[in-house]
Amino acid sequence: MTPDSSLSSVAPGFQRLTPADKKELSRALAAADRERQPIRELNLTRLNRVLWFTPEDMTVKVETGITLQDLQTALARSKQWLPIDPPHPETLTIAELLATNVSGPRRFGHGTIREHLIGLQVALADGRLASSGGNVVKNVAGYDLMKLFIGARHSLGFAVEATFKLLPLPQAEAFVQSQPVSFDEAERLTVAVLDSELVPVSLDWHGPIAAPALGVSGVGQAQAQAQARVVMGFAGTAEDVPWQVRRAAALGLTEPANLNYEREFWEELGAAAQTWAVLPSRLARALSELKAVRFVARAGQGLIHYTGGMRPPVKETDPGVRTLSRRIKDTFDPLHILPELPA
Repeated sequence: MTPDSSLSSVAPGFQRLTPADKKELSRALAAADRERQPIRELNLTRLNRVLWFTPEDMTVKVETGITLQDLQTALARSKQWLPIDPPHPETLTIAELLATNVSGPRRFGHGTIREHLIGLQVALADGRLASSGGNVVKNVAGYDLMKLFIGARHSLGFAVEATFKLLPLPQAEAFVQSQPVSFDEAERLTVAVLDSELVPVSLDWHGPIAAPALGVSGVGQAQAQAQARVVMGFAGTAEDVPWQVRRAAALGLTEPANLNYEREFWEELGAAAQTWAVLPSRLARALSELKAVRFVARAGQGLIHYTGGMRPPVKETDPGVRTLSRRIKDTFDPLHILPELPA
């Protein structure tokens, strides 16, 4: 293979890319494709520029090696933000955010990164640079192929530039929580909130919280008494947020709160965390079955992050989905030099 500073062998048949720009990445991928050398690691931290930011249009275009925290800091100077709050924003690059589709508590109100992406340029397996979407919010030209790359874990190509629509930073934000309650009571509270006029941006359960005052003894009984706090966040105008806090208190969420439970979970236990997705209506039952030592659950999406307890049941992937995924992989990466999706 022709020597390339961005393509360094770390073991036979195993390559790591550390390009200085997208053209160097394109050349390195083309060389790897010619030699059928698999690419397993990519470091894009040198591609870390804000390419342009138009506050009046609330759009921004970045190289994907920039960290989410650095991007948010730049946007905050104009009182705007990319409404996504996954764990570890100080180290999470936009490339990894797109590749893994991770999210945080505010997903309930703002969705995932796919809702905010309006343009994407990717380096394909053979080194070609392909673009989809555009630089403006109202863009309807062509197929929306960029969504294929969100959550694909670099298996179809590497995102090198991304354009996002933004939101203004809220004037006010507040979090409230319930007392520790049973899973059934947490479900009742959640339904009451969803049936009310409230518009939360986050709606989580976290726990379990031991209740020694109840005289619990033995692991089985302790799990039967497992409890959770319901945490809700509101954001908006300085007039609206206090009203929502008062309305939430009337429903039973009376204590001031914050997102420390989220930060502590991922800092202390993230490496050991498992994830199980269920229907939101089955959240209480699923948590009872898991017997988790500690969990954070997105009550609006039925997404449970937890440690300890039982493994979730393995769900077989539909054969039609596997066939379609393989066809897409073979189309974008026929030589399979890019990472494979986990089984």
